[in-house]
Amino acid sequence: MGARKRLMAEQLKERKSNIAFAKLNNCPISARKMRLVADLVRGVEVNKALNILQHNSKEASIRLEKLLRSAIANWEQKNEDLNIEDQVLIVSEIRVDVAGMLKRIQPAPQGRAHRIRKRSNHTTIVVDTQK
Repeated sequence: MGARKRLMAEQLKERKSNIAFAKLNNCPISARKMRLVADLVRGVEVNKALNILQHNSKEASIRLEKLLRSAIANWEQKNEDLNIEDQVLIVSEIRVDVAGMLKRIQPAPQGRAHRIRKRSNHTTIVVDTQK
């Protein structure tokens, strides 16, 4: 490996040392519904984000809360030498991507059929310390 490439790799590793992420694949909620809840907690401090998700009535908030707790646990595992009470963790990034779709058929009158699309999503949460 060349010197420049090694230096860039070390800088990238240093930047990623304070972040942790969690990923939820094939969540059976449409991406549009999940994004409504994800927009509420993007860029917010994690304790406030957990409070927002606990008091939200949408089903997507239950799954996002569980995912956020997983990301926090991943950060604690990665940074064992740091105390979480001393750090200010924020939800730096949330990505909600469209996943596969289950296609079903609903019988309709006069021999017809309607297509039902059951949409799902992939969600990624990145937790970082505040700069």
